[in-house]
Amino acid sequence: MNKDRLLTITALILGAAATRLLPHPNNVTPITALAVFGGMCCRQRWAAFALPLGAMLLSDCLIGFHALMPVVYGSFAVVVALAASQKQRHTPMRVALTTASGSVLFYLTTNFAMWTISEVYPRTAAGLFNCYVMGLPYLRNGLLGDLAYSGVLFGMFALLVHRYPQLRDTAPATA
Repeated sequence: MNKDRLLTITALILGAAATRLLPHPNNVTPITALAVFGGMCCRQRWAAFALPLGAMLLSDCLIGFHALMPVVYGSFAVVVALAASQKQRHTPMRVALTTASGSVLFYLTTNFAMWTISEVYPRTAAGLFNCYVMGLPYLRNGLLGDLAYSGVLFGMFALLVHRYPQLRDTAPATA
């Protein structure tokens, strides 16, 4: 295991998660970007899940919890797994597509959960449709934020790997 690489990835993930504590437009946060970055860059499967989920949990301890947290963390874990399946081939296009897919997955699952637990939307097809329509501004913001944060995370990491060759990934993936 390359400890320098793992420490660098950890620092980037914690730094990105800390931005959730700063003022920002609704849903312009690094949530999906953290999952994609952790999934694609961590060779150890445990770290791919533990680092981004742990960083989210730390920031949520300060921000607060809500009824949709199991769905949020579940969709977050699915995005980590999706990104981990792409780790051998993470090109800028794959990063962007995985990030966009993760953002859409997050939107679909959290809005569906909101429709099921909320009293705001009737439990009808029209109510579900309305819930998704009302969530479109959040999807737009989430997608823009996730793509921007993915670009920053992967870009910073690429610059660091270029500057410090010892950060290169040379070990086989482990469980």
